[in-house]
Amino acid sequence: MTALPRGGRPAEALVAVEASIEDRWRLFLAEYGVAAGTKEETDLAEMVVADTSAFEWRVVDAALIRLSCAECGGELGAGPTNCGNCAQADGFRFAAIEIDRPATRPGTEHGLRVATAVARSRHRYGVRARCGFELGLPGLLEGELPGTPQAQACRAAINKLTEEECERVTSFEEVVRLSSRRVR
Repeated sequence: MTALPRGGRPAEALVAVEASIEDRWRLFLAEYGVAAGTKEETDLAEMVVADTSAFEWRVVDAALIRLSCAECGGELGAGPTNCGNCAQADGFRFAAIEIDRPATRPGTEHGLRVATAVARSRHRYGVRARCGFELGLPGLLEGELPGTPQAQACRAAINKLTEEECERVTSFEEVVRLSSRRVR
């Protein structure tokens, strides 16, 4: 599990999403009659990564977790930004199937997937992107998708923060409070 340095509700939401990824992988293994921790599990993960567009995003993310990058040795898709193999795997991650959960606005699942990818591979993204996506995790997990004006207002407020503040805040309310004190 990924420990989110900012803590608070975003960290709790990431734990919940990662648990849902692991739960979905266990079901996937059962569907194929494969035991965890075996060579067959690795083979299945490689099959998923070979055509990410054929599988639901949680299955793809779970498969990537289980594979090592031949170039950098890290978790496939989560290695350093200069690793071409990881960059390619991270890009293919976004070809996976997204099925919005019942009673959520279309696009909520996409937002949750992007926010999860950012939070799990923080070093691949800028400080302001990390701040916005990580703070958005709890709402997305609860089925809330901000509209364009709300997202733009949040981004404008985040842009007024210092990089240190971006790493420290744990809620959009805190972002608004801090950003209202300064003009940029």
